[in-house]
Amino acid sequence: MNVLKRIFNFYLNSSVHVAFAALALAWVTLIELNLKFDKELLYFVFFATITGYNFVKFFGVAKFHHRSLAGWLKSIQVFSLFAFFAMSYYLFQLKLNTLVCIAVLGVITFFYAIPIMIPKHYLFDDHKNLRQIGGLKVYLIALIWTVTAVVLPVVNQDYEINTDVLIIGLQRLCYVLVLMFPFEIRDLNYDSLKLATIPQKIGVKKTKVIGVSLLAIFFMLDFFKDELVADTVLSTLLITSVTLLLLLFSNKNQSKYYSAFWVESLPIVWLLILFLFA
Repeated sequence: MNVLKRIFNFYLNSSVHVAFAALALAWVTLIELNLKFDKELLYFVFFATITGYNFVKFFGVAKFHHRSLAGWLKSIQVFSLFAFFAMSYYLFQLKLNTLVCIAVLGVITFFYAIPIMIPKHYLFDDHKNLRQIGGLKVYLIALIWTVTAVVLPVVNQDYEINTDVLIIGLQRLCYVLVLMFPFEIRDLNYDSLKLATIPQKIGVKKTKVIGVSLLAIFFMLDFFKDELVADTVLSTLLITSVTLLLLLFSNKNQSKYYSAFWVESLPIVWLLILFLFA
């Protein structure tokens, strides 16, 4: 039993689960726009998510405590290195315009983890990274996920940026913001007040109200698309309902796996719903 628990914890801590979620969201875009299955792009998204998330999560720890790293963290470092090689392999199979978008995402991810020089009066302290700028974190993550899950699949297939693409992009932005709320509620006991997260600024109840409003917008946007497909609308309704429940039941004292596994699983559930209707 302990072995299975260690494997499961490694699965979560090494960002494999969140990588499946990112892959699922990109795949949902392919299905919604009737684009062909893009193996190279989906594999790139998967391995890039592992590489990027582990870089952001463990950069500081690895930098200052390299010789005394715990065994599990060293394992994640090695695993991340293999993920980086796999990411690089699939990177060079993508189109030039896609590479330009990825370069922008790479720069943002780099400065999300690495301290940069920003005026002291703005950040309160010198040498902060983008993650530590008050109020920016959740929006930056939502933007990165939206570009990864919508822009990359569209650009890599030279698909026209039409009204439906813009609507899907706005939907993803709203949806990822909602997915972030249970994490931010969970981290209320740990986050620095300088982060100025949404729950810190307005409280848990109002955060959930905003989440419900965003989910309503997320669902209603389906009806503004040029091509309205019944299966897509129904799948959106189902995933909206499940997400709503997990949002409403989230709290500061949630279980260890509530957000890290169950909330993070929602994009995968969404993809499975679409497969079911297909």
